[in-house]
Amino acid sequence: MKKLIAIVFVVLVSIPVFSQINFGLKAGVSTTSLSMPTIKTITSPASSGNNTYTVDALTAAKYGFHGGVFVRVTLFGFFIQPEFLFSTRTSDYTVTNVQTTVATAVKQNFNKLDIPVMLGFKFGPLRINAGPTGSLLINSPKALISNPDFKNNYTRMTYGYQAGLGFDLLFLTFDLRYEGSLQKYQNQIQNLTGTKFNLDDRPNAFVFSVGIKF
Repeated sequence: MKKLIAIVFVVLVSIPVFSQINFGLKAGVSTTSLSMPTIKTITSPASSGNNTYTVDALTAAKYGFHGGVFVRVTLFGFFIQPEFLFSTRTSDYTVTNVQTTVATAVKQNFNKLDIPVMLGFKFGPLRINAGPTGSLLINSPKALISNPDFKNNYTRMTYGYQAGLGFDLLFLTFDLRYEGSLQKYQNQIQNLTGTKFNLDDRPNAFVFSVGIKF
């Protein structure tokens, strides 16, 4: 038992000696595409006139921006890198009033706090990494239809993953990652029959960033 405690103590004491800790700033862009399998037909609540609408998501790729801080701890080629990033993205919909046939373009803006935790290996300047990420929605997107409770239909915290490659050049660090979703934003609108429609899935994205490490 004493030998085991001694070994654990030596390992814990040695980690700071053999590890490398870097702090850094990073910023970049992401391109996302949002798709819905079918056009949704929904009805606004009685307080908003019981109007019927069709909602269709435009699938053209949209650009978003992100920026924040990271910490990278490297030990024997293995590293862990938590990040705290403020990010933005937009989604476009066409909302058509069935009664009047009037179509309206609606743009929703999303501001989020993304918290990826990347795990990976370094091979010289090259990095291979992947890990989970959480996204905290910090704003209420514009309502697609007249509904006073629309902002309450979003899940504030969603979870996904990132995976990709990185490259370090002196004090600069570059990353290209693919981001996937593990759950939906749960943006739902309920029609008069009680049916709930998921209008917005968390989109998949390609994320590119440039950072400075210290």
